[in-house]
Amino acid sequence: MASERHVIVAGAGIAGLTAALTLSRAGFRVTVLEQSPVLEETGAGIQLSPNASRILMELGLRDRLEPLVVNPDAIRVMSGASGKEITRIPLGMEAERRYGAPFWTVHRGDLQAALADAAHDAIDVSVKLGIRFDDFATHSNGITVQAYRGRQIVEETGATLIAADGIWSAVNNRLKLQRKPSFAHRTAWRALVPAESIPLHFRSDMVNLWLGMDAHLVLYPVKGGRLINIVGIVNDEWNETGWSAAGDRTEILRHFARFSWAQSVRDILAIPDSWLKWALYDRATPFGGTTGPVTFIGDAAHPMLPFLAQGAGMAIEDAAVLADCMKATPGEAGLRAYEKARRKRTERAQQTSRSQGKLYGQTGPQALMRNLGMKLLGGENLLRRYNWLYSFKHGTK
Repeated sequence: MASERHVIVAGAGIAGLTAALTLSRAGFRVTVLEQSPVLEETGAGIQLSPNASRILMELGLRDRLEPLVVNPDAIRVMSGASGKEITRIPLGMEAERRYGAPFWTVHRGDLQAALADAAHDAIDVSVKLGIRFDDFATHSNGITVQAYRGRQIVEETGATLIAADGIWSAVNNRLKLQRKPSFAHRTAWRALVPAESIPLHFRSDMVNLWLGMDAHLVLYPVKGGRLINIVGIVNDEWNETGWSAAGDRTEILRHFARFSWAQSVRDILAIPDSWLKWALYDRATPFGGTTGPVTFIGDAAHPMLPFLAQGAGMAIEDAAVLADCMKATPGEAGLRAYEKARRKRTERAQQTSRSQGKLYGQTGPQALMRNLGMKLLGGENLLRRYNWLYSFKHGTK
């Protein structure tokens, strides 16, 4: 008979590993099934705002992460056309003072490795690699997951299944409860370069954001400042799925054309020898919950466009709230309580990200008015607009 305290998690990304740790702390035994044979250092940089870093620190990860993260002083917003600064949103000590937790930039691989190390150290967490989810069946004793290790069928029996297997969730393919993601007609390009290859002015502990015609560019330090993460988001019709398609430097420079982008921005784009690109997908309908002993977290529940930098943040929040609800009410009632608790907040984050994407993509007179409005509003007031997001604390109303 499966223990009501045994939880199976599909996926060992940020969502799945964070859930394993929060559930373990809540008194559950957790088995994580991951189809990759090794947890490789893949992906790009990510921004962890205080709503996320607070939870990671609660999990005891501050000492593991601090040598690897950067605590940027500000978000420097600039005009893509002129290259000039529009405004500066304070972070650093101001963000930590205001929200009680820091704003970090980190490489996704470093965060995943820190979570994996913590999971390895946790007595009640088992991470099984090279295990591909295939199907599940519910029964009076809980749920049995069928998976494959190569061609060998393996089974895992527990009380509940948490789908943390990303936007193209295999668990969702089995349940067919949510619509398939739709292409957002935008592509993200990413590159990592040594810090010394970037002009000194942009090497500082800042998140640099350029807003321009049909695209925007983000640049910030990771790996404790040793590398610089560059991400360009462009309007595009290339829509292949996946995270690691090779991108050509000539192609991205075409998206940041000379007639509409400052030469200083184009000079940065010319630095990386290689680029990777991925198509952006969204799901217009909010996560409505499930039935039975199954639920979803992270991108499997509510994919986030990158314009609010909350993909990882919402996944980390999900994990904390899920553990709170299951600790209070184990079983299906706890899963339904989690889904209800997360519905409005994750929908708001999704909608705000879409709106911010439209704002970033404005051109012509609209862009001029946007830039003037941001300048007049000022960085302090712009930061205040994120109070609802950054001040989140799980376990409170």
